[in-house]
Amino acid sequence: MSRLNVPAPDDASPSVQRILAGVGAQLGFVPDMFKVIASNPAVLEAVTTLQGTLSRVLDAKTRHSIALAVSEANGCDYCLAIHTYVSSEFGRMSSEDIALGRAGSSVDPQRAAVARFAQRVVESRGRVSDADLAAVRGAGYTDSQILAIVAVTVQALFTNFINNVNETDIDIPAVDSAGAPS
Repeated sequence: MSRLNVPAPDDASPSVQRILAGVGAQLGFVPDMFKVIASNPAVLEAVTTLQGTLSRVLDAKTRHSIALAVSEANGCDYCLAIHTYVSSEFGRMSSEDIALGRAGSSVDPQRAAVARFAQRVVESRGRVSDADLAAVRGAGYTDSQILAIVAVTVQALFTNFINNVNETDIDIPAVDSAGAPS
């Protein structure tokens, strides 16, 4: 059960209702996470603006792999469920690739390096080693792209922390230990 208050939809300002309608149009439903965040319009705007902006920095499968790796590292069940759903339904990622993403890997060697690097960013609190940087550079990523990887990692951390604090009710298919919808 949510630990933070979820405002009634009718109590939301027109701008919040517009943002939530946009999320609903994009995903086919409004996840509980966004309903909770709607209690603070500035935070809702920050989350959705950040997501929109960062959707342009790396390809979708790479962003999904980062989100899965980070959510697993943080033990965020809600984010694992939503990222599994989005990765499968919109990202066209296989169950195997989703499970690998959660483990900090991928069927694609470049994405595997990114997922592992994202996990190292989380585990080290950003204090990655020279070897960690060398590994992601060795997979072909530029310093500009590494900054994008860090930004997408932080975006995932942001929502992981919100959902872990709230213990947001999972309103989408839960994930099993293999990363497949259950």
